[in-house]
Amino acid sequence: MAKYILKRIMQAIPAFLIITAVVFFLSNMAPGSPLDMIKAGGELTKEAEEALRVQYGLDKPVAFRYFTWLLAILQGDFGISTRTQQPVWNLVSERIVPTLILSLSSLAVSLLIAIPIGVMAAVKPYSIWDNISSFLSFIGAAAPNFFIALILVYVFAVKLGVLPAMGMYSGNKNNDLGDLIRHLVLPCFVMVIQILGNFVKQTRGSMLDVLNEEYVKTARSKGLAEGTVTVKHILRNAWIPIVASIGMTVPLLAGGATVTEQVFGWPGMGSLLILSISQRDYNTIMGITILIAAAVLIANLLIDLVYAYLDPRIRLD
Repeated sequence: MAKYILKRIMQAIPAFLIITAVVFFLSNMAPGSPLDMIKAGGELTKEAEEALRVQYGLDKPVAFRYFTWLLAILQGDFGISTRTQQPVWNLVSERIVPTLILSLSSLAVSLLIAIPIGVMAAVKPYSIWDNISSFLSFIGAAAPNFFIALILVYVFAVKLGVLPAMGMYSGNKNNDLGDLIRHLVLPCFVMVIQILGNFVKQTRGSMLDVLNEEYVKTARSKGLAEGTVTVKHILRNAWIPIVASIGMTVPLLAGGATVTEQVFGWPGMGSLLILSISQRDYNTIMGITILIAAAVLIANLLIDLVYAYLDPRIRLD
């Protein structure tokens, strides 16, 4: 097991370098620069502009800046934000918890809804459960999350006034769990809709794949209750495609569903990423990229380990 984990880590290193290099070069190729953002905010003399250009390393080639940044990262230095002049790690670290709260709650709610519906749709084809699963899959794939978010804000925040439209807490209720949950409802619902359909489809499809296997017929012939057969024999062996679909949502969840955070003013990494891109804050963009890339690579490793646990035929060498 340790050998396998070490092997996967070594394979992740080139992937990490490629991801960071691509994002770094694309960010620097986009029109505008931190200096343009500063100049837009007021007068900047030629001397001051040149001094800032040297300070930010913009007088060096992009490739040189990338390797300089990479060397600093290996030493634990995320750099300074050109937007706020604060350490990037301070800006990013305070956004991690809100993103985790939104992402993990959305994932948990999605699985709690999707797995029972997917199981019932497979066990009872052409029933109302099958129709519900098809509807959820269609809505999740077809409805833009920003459109759903705006409708929910209009209905529940503007018209009914029962839920807040923005933020993570009310101004006078910091760290209040009840207030946090009220603010979480709408963005969480939007993210659930976004990922629920895929989980339902994967659960239903993987259940149908094993529904008529010989070991299922054998379990039924032994007189086991249908519920026991479904849970212990069918669902257990259908878990691998479901786990794979969970792994595919990790990049979305790690970024906190950028559009959702932006619409609801949720103070997570996604909204910080949008702000950093608009201000050409290269160091903050790269800091968020590192965290998302690391989350995806670690999640893929954990998924492989879960595969081995669910299917003993898989050997981790």
